[in-house]
Amino acid sequence: MLELDVSPRLLTASFTQGNEGVKANRLDNHIRYNLTTDRNKTMRTRFFAFALLLSLLIASTAHAAGTQLTWYGHAAFKITTPSGKVLMLDPWITNPANKNGAADLAGITKADLILITHGHFDHVGDSVAIANLTGAKLVATGDLADALVAYGGYPKAQAGMDTQGNVGGELSLLGGEVKVLFVPAIHSSAVSPPAGSLNTDPHSGGNPGGFVISIAGGPTIYATGDTDEFSDMSLIGKAHKIDVMLCCIGDHYTMGPVRAADAVKLVGPRYVVPIHYGTFPILTGTPAEFGEALKKNGSKAQMTVMRVDQTLNL
Repeated sequence: MLELDVSPRLLTASFTQGNEGVKANRLDNHIRYNLTTDRNKTMRTRFFAFALLLSLLIASTAHAAGTQLTWYGHAAFKITTPSGKVLMLDPWITNPANKNGAADLAGITKADLILITHGHFDHVGDSVAIANLTGAKLVATGDLADALVAYGGYPKAQAGMDTQGNVGGELSLLGGEVKVLFVPAIHSSAVSPPAGSLNTDPHSGGNPGGFVISIAGGPTIYATGDTDEFSDMSLIGKAHKIDVMLCCIGDHYTMGPVRAADAVKLVGPRYVVPIHYGTFPILTGTPAEFGEALKKNGSKAQMTVMRVDQTLNL
């Protein structure tokens, strides 16, 4: 016969051992839970650290890309936005100052907008060839756009009212990434028909002008076009914080270095790039004279002299 010892001592020992077993199991489960929790926390920490690093790299890459400004000589520029959109400004790529003009023109395979300040040949330049190749839309005053379509050969379908304006008007373009404000210039404007045309007489291109180009996530650029200084330039600087001023200095047909320096002081940009000089012998103004004039009048703008085919990261 099997007999069970149910003495108080054995019952207590058995209960104690069972209780210790429960405690051991609980401790083991607690340790396992903590280890799992720690692993999860570590994984989450590593994930968030990786995500932060990735976002910083993306932001750094976007900042590094920035806005690019390329000068082709005379008054011709290419502006590339942070998203890769391309704006051509007064694109006389094959001007005499650009020894690589033909190759540079052939290399322009993408353009979204072509901005033209006035109708003279040295600013209309190669715009029709670029427009035909890329489908770029024309940004100009209504009068100039009409004249360029009627007499200059610009494709009519790419010169619509959505990209036309007039002094004081501001266009929001390329999904809002670029804004273009039309501002005055003191000059003249006429459109000459292409070479070989039966009618070679020049036609009115309306009033000349300049542009204030504001780029989302980038700089604000003031292109003076061909002009003399005028007192209302100070209003341009008050209404917009100009980062870069593209300023004609050549004299003869535009303001020379001294008057250009006065214009810079009126506008108050951070940087100024001298343009429209040296292309022809009669454009006698020089960056050296311009720099001296800036020092004398106390302008705080930093002059940046670009080389032909040079690109600046803004």
